[in-house]
Amino acid sequence: MANWNDPRPSQTGFGASPSIAAGRATYDVGLRRYMLSIYNYMASGVLLSGIVALVFASSGFAAQVMATPLRWVIALAPLGFVMAMSFGLQKMQTSTLKALFWAFSVAMGLSLSSIFLIYTGPSIASTFFATAAAFAGLSLVGYTTKKDLSGFGTFLIMGVWGLLAAMIINMIWPSQGLGLVISLLGVLIFAGLTAYDTQRLKQTYAHVAGSDMMGKVVIMGALSLYLDFINMFTFLLQLLGDRR
Repeated sequence: MANWNDPRPSQTGFGASPSIAAGRATYDVGLRRYMLSIYNYMASGVLLSGIVALVFASSGFAAQVMATPLRWVIALAPLGFVMAMSFGLQKMQTSTLKALFWAFSVAMGLSLSSIFLIYTGPSIASTFFATAAAFAGLSLVGYTTKKDLSGFGTFLIMGVWGLLAAMIINMIWPSQGLGLVISLLGVLIFAGLTAYDTQRLKQTYAHVAGSDMMGKVVIMGALSLYLDFINMFTFLLQLLGDRR
């Protein structure tokens, strides 16, 4: 949805009626509260995943489990939660969607525990903070830009599918050069998606404000930004991380 279809009143300053000014102020307050809720859920999910990953790796269970076929269950479990939340969105209660989001965050934490077995702690920490800074800047761009990013987003989503195909090929025929290209493209694609998803969520508020769907959109928005952040982090870690 482009900005020209934004239902907010545009007349401000001298000559604007009090009712229009008050309506815009109310809209802006609601929008900020809505976006803050999304960021709070997203940040809480990332924090929960980080704690689970660190505890699971530190306990020694991660090293044991990752050496067995059970590692595939752990690796694919987050995808199962994403699919369940996406396809069951209309039928699920908001409370059910929230429970699945927290379960997804735990499952993602178990999956991410393997990075503590591969990379050094300082490199993980520095990459995380670099990703957080980049995410904040890109999300701010998506929130404030007047440029419609919908066409850009479509291109990036196509890039994700191409990235998945390249990753499968690299699993079958490993190549260090291809792996480097995949990591670099992954960082760029999910950096772009961060700005796109932020703008998309901002524009969605006009359609869900005051409706029963708003709580669900907040959770799914948090899931989208979570995935943008985590993917950007993991690809950046593959580029910059120091291996043990």
